[in-house]
Amino acid sequence: MRFLLLLVLLGWWVGANAQTSGITGTGEKPQIMRDTLPLKDPKGPHISEAYRYYTEPFSVATDPEQVEAQWRAGKLQPGPWHKTLNLGLRHERVWMRLVVRNADSLRLRFFWSVFNFTDSAALYCRRAGETKFTRIGAASSWVPAAGRPYPARSLSLPFALAAGETAVLYLRLEAHSGGIYLPTYIETTEHFLAWEMGFPFERHWVWLLGFYLSSALFNLVLFAFLRDRIHLWYLAYVACITVFLMMEDGLDAWLLPTGLYQLLWTVGQFNFVLLAAAVGIRIMQLFLRLQSGRRGQYQTGNWLIGSVVAFVALYAGLFPWAVRHSLPLVQGLNTGRELLLAAVFGYGWWVLLVGLLTRRRRRLTAYYVLTYFFFFVGYVVFWFNHLGLSSFNPVYPNTLAWGLFLELLVLSALLTGRFRQTLRQNAQLRIRQLNLRNAQGARLIAAQEEEREQLARELHDALGPNLMALHLAWQGPAVRDALAASPAAAAAGQQAELLLRHLRDEVRTFSHVLLPAEASLGSLCDSIQALSKLINSYGNPTVSTYCEPNLDQLPMPLQHAAYRIVAELLNNAVRHAHATTVQVQVLHHPNSLEILVEDNGQGFAPDAPAAGIGLRGVRARADYLRGQVHIDSAAHGTSIVVQIPTQDAV
Repeated sequence: MRFLLLLVLLGWWVGANAQTSGITGTGEKPQIMRDTLPLKDPKGPHISEAYRYYTEPFSVATDPEQVEAQWRAGKLQPGPWHKTLNLGLRHERVWMRLVVRNADSLRLRFFWSVFNFTDSAALYCRRAGETKFTRIGAASSWVPAAGRPYPARSLSLPFALAAGETAVLYLRLEAHSGGIYLPTYIETTEHFLAWEMGFPFERHWVWLLGFYLSSALFNLVLFAFLRDRIHLWYLAYVACITVFLMMEDGLDAWLLPTGLYQLLWTVGQFNFVLLAAAVGIRIMQLFLRLQSGRRGQYQTGNWLIGSVVAFVALYAGLFPWAVRHSLPLVQGLNTGRELLLAAVFGYGWWVLLVGLLTRRRRRLTAYYVLTYFFFFVGYVVFWFNHLGLSSFNPVYPNTLAWGLFLELLVLSALLTGRFRQTLRQNAQLRIRQLNLRNAQGARLIAAQEEEREQLARELHDALGPNLMALHLAWQGPAVRDALAASPAAAAAGQQAELLLRHLRDEVRTFSHVLLPAEASLGSLCDSIQALSKLINSYGNPTVSTYCEPNLDQLPMPLQHAAYRIVAELLNNAVRHAHATTVQVQVLHHPNSLEILVEDNGQGFAPDAPAAGIGLRGVRARADYLRGQVHIDSAAHGTSIVVQIPTQDAV
């Protein structure tokens, strides 16, 4: 951590001392100022070696003649930075004076281009023999590339010079965004077109924008899997920074329609950095899980995010009006933006430092520090240039673009790790839920079995003997003698005896269905065979069974469930199908248990209400055991197959 702080301080010291030490953005010292700039060779002297600049309040009327008078009075001065006029946070109109000469033997057409957003620009020219300046072109960055005097991402103002001709040029620039940073060039038309055609490739924008887009799509895929909102915030973060970088190099003027282009600039270029920083706070909060352990920092961050959103909305609403009616308000809005940016970055480092000092969150915070550091260093270098403290640009297109690249690279790796950890946590949660469900199901089945066993005992031990005693009493001499006195009473008595016998047999059958097997029988196969013998004792239908000998290897809960299914299906066949034969097969396959019950009775519609409670119970048991029920029913008989997996059986 000390090493990171030393790097930040070193970067600040280099930027703050660059102006006083004479260091330039290219590592070279400015050459001696020229009186006249020869125009022909693009690798020749740069415009910064010959121009002088002058600033005046926006309230002063625009008049190049008055500025020329200031030139004669010695008020104009050379630019403070080589190749870029950088005056920092100043709210004034800028004039640039340049004496140029066409060093070619042919008449040439040139462009004086400004590669940064300006509210308006105008080019004035005074040729040899003329006494006053003439405006030869004007443009505004509020118009996208297609609507400018020359369709380019820069404000490019054309002028022509005859062979050997010399002229005095004034370029007037007005920018209200709060930072006068004006890279400017003069080139021939051919050189300008060649540069513009190769710009996206030479400045690495093609593959940088491709990387930003691919990382955003990658996080969109992660969100589709996890529904974790951190990935949506990542998309917003990439969008805000990418828009800012496109606006910085004028790519938005090429790519966006007029309405969207003007809307973005109404919001303000540096406000997109402010929004990105606020979104970065939200990503940090979610990644470090501040809500669960550091409520004070979490609430402070939320308040700061809300302040940023409110300020950006206020800025977008007031800025266009303030430019026309209240320049002090423009300065106040720009100053407030810079203070909010400092507060957001300060909050970020405060959270990270506290996290590094907290043992429980130290490791997670250390992972995120590298991500935050890359963007912070890139932006600090960029911000120093914006404030006018330096003009240091070691890489193209700028340090912020590469800082974002490294940040997204590391952050994508961290979020991928978070994705894998979430998958593991979800898998463990599903396993716990499945185990809990199985345990609850096992307890429910055990309770049902106990209840069924108790009910079977009651039927067998209480109701059964009473019915038997009633049947015997009905067959006693006293009842028979009383019934013999009347033929009608004798017939009724015989009918009542048949009903009592049938009721006794029904109670006995129910008790055996509810109670799978007696203690002496034990296995699933023995229980099914005992049930079939009981049904066969009544003579119709005839039940035949086949059980594979290895069924006793199955877990007891699965054996109980299989018996219940067989009992329900047999009960349906006996009661509703009016069948004469019923076949039962219980087969144990390597990964499943198959139960087949076939009868030759009348069929039914499987989905009709007449299917009964028994069949619904069979389906419910099969669903619980992740099994399947297949029914084939016709007028000549019914075949029901139940398949239950045995791999997960407990």
